[in-house]
Amino acid sequence: MKIRNVHESDYSYIITRINQWWGGRQMSDMLPRLFFSHFQETSFVIEDHDRIIAFVIGFISQTHPKEAYIHFVGVHPDGRKKGYAKKLYHHFFETVKQRGCSIVKCVTSPVNKASIAYHTKLGFDILESDIKIEGISVHKDYDGPDQDRVVFQKILSTT
Repeated sequence: MKIRNVHESDYSYIITRINQWWGGRQMSDMLPRLFFSHFQETSFVIEDHDRIIAFVIGFISQTHPKEAYIHFVGVHPDGRKKGYAKKLYHHFFETVKQRGCSIVKCVTSPVNKASIAYHTKLGFDILESDIKIEGISVHKDYDGPDQDRVVFQKILSTT
């Protein structure tokens, strides 16, 4: 197993499998090629036997240079519960911390209970909003009409 930066050529492999990895959900629209072209220094894949089994797509904010953002994480179904996502998150944290970031943000859908639990387990805090659904703060229309999101923030340790 090795972690490496994404290459633009990884796009074809990942985009043709992403919906399958997500149990048939239509996710490919959320992952345009531009991420593989323009954010290679902060996006990573894990390869096992020369096959991509997990990836993280993230970047450093141009507007808020102390903040980084994780846009998308995917793990092949056969690779789940093996710590691949955790390895990628921590690799991302270390990479952006070395580039001066102290905050990492990400979002998920309020229906994705597994993602909410996973991010809080990794030490992300849920940013408060005026709306709560099942006790979770939700940012209404965050990504457009009826596209509510749970917004996370993690403060990176300085040690």
